[in-house]
Amino acid sequence: MKKFTKILCFVVAMFSLSAVSAQQGYEKNNEIFRLGVEARFDYLNEAVSGVQNDAASGFKVRYLNIRMDGQITPKFTYSWRQRFNKVNSAADFVNNTDWLHLTYRPNQNWAISAGKQVVMIGGWEYDRAPMDVYYCSEYWNNVNCFQLGASVAFTTNEGNDTLTFQVCQSPYDSGITDYYAYNLYWMGSHGFYSALHSVNFSQYAPGKYDAYVVLGNQFTFDDLRIQLDLMNRGTSASELLFDNFSIMGEIDYLIADRVNIFAKVTHDHVGYNYDNNMYLWRGTDITRVGGGVEYYPMGAKGNRDVRLHAAYVYNMGNNTNPGGTAVNEGSFFTVGLTWKIDVIEGITSLIDKRQANRASKM
Repeated sequence: MKKFTKILCFVVAMFSLSAVSAQQGYEKNNEIFRLGVEARFDYLNEAVSGVQNDAASGFKVRYLNIRMDGQITPKFTYSWRQRFNKVNSAADFVNNTDWLHLTYRPNQNWAISAGKQVVMIGGWEYDRAPMDVYYCSEYWNNVNCFQLGASVAFTTNEGNDTLTFQVCQSPYDSGITDYYAYNLYWMGSHGFYSALHSVNFSQYAPGKYDAYVVLGNQFTFDDLRIQLDLMNRGTSASELLFDNFSIMGEIDYLIADRVNIFAKVTHDHVGYNYDNNMYLWRGTDITRVGGGVEYYPMGAKGNRDVRLHAAYVYNMGNNTNPGGTAVNEGSFFTVGLTWKIDVIEGITSLIDKRQANRASKM
């Protein structure tokens, strides 16, 4: 069975196609090379029962990323994102590669991708780039979502629906024994409704799988956006009957292109039959409630490359995972700045301006 799985992964890697991956954004048609730098800096105040956690509070570099994307030929594209704010060794550098994959698109309907990818799990909270998440569910905080693998995707002629099948290393892969995950993912957009749904089977022990059914729902009405994610988990059929689940809901409202206000609630529940050491531990029942505001100084131009934010969240309930992030009566406040730079576009603009200045002096 193990040999068959390895052969299957190899065949898919060579002849499969990738879907539109989560957390993409820099790609443009007919561009050989596109480079972006993005960073986020925060002042954090984290407390439990009103007592500040000094080690987790203060000024922090939350994210420092480089994005590189482009076309090798019209049918071959590549994408790479690397984090730099937590690199201490060569091994860390590899582990902090979020994704690095090559995609082949023989036509507008099909695509094939292999490399390090985002594990195709549904839900809008999961899909959002970490830089754009201020607080999140306990599941999101712990899942190991970037793994080696390959995927095949089919997009309809209208472009409204993409169905992806992915084979990759399991998020539970220990690095000692090879575990695999099999993911079926649907991304759809129909009027005011958009979907990120998935069915996932992730191996966590020899011959044992954790199954997910994830329904990511988004409703957009002009400047109002509502997101509701429902994740049901189980290592047995009985657990899939709403014994282990997470619910993530968020409401955003954009005011005059520059200010976005939001409120968000997450709830993680784990029954006592669920295996431990699987991101969420049995007996966990934790709720996070909060909200915040974002300000885009260049929003009048439709530009989101500079952002100021402030957000607050409060936790209620029990988290039995001693290494978990959300604890009862814990609170979290953040104020920060995010910026993104298109390096190539900036250099091109600078060259054009210098050439224009020279021409004006002639």
